[in-house]
Amino acid sequence: MTLLRDATLFVSGMLAAGYLVAGLFFLKFWKQTGDRLFGFFAAAFGLLVLQRIALTLASDLVADTTWFYAVRLLAFALFLIAIVDKNRSTSS
Repeated sequence: MTLLRDATLFVSGMLAAGYLVAGLFFLKFWKQTGDRLFGFFAAAFGLLVLQRIALTLASDLVADTTWFYAVRLLAFALFLIAIVDKNRSTSS
């Protein structure tokens, strides 16, 4: 069972690192261009990093981790808001 736990921790760490790299990538372009799309994407990836870290740390302590997935839902809502906002601003 510890092998499964170790594999889960490894995958969670890799996901968090990937989200962090993507978030920093979008943050860099947001600072360069000032485009809100990049800012929304950077914020969404930041939320995904925090969610993954919190879920990994709290999985042993908290029996019900459902609330952690609300943060993930908020991140995906930010992605959708960013896309809709970008399409509305270019079509006007």
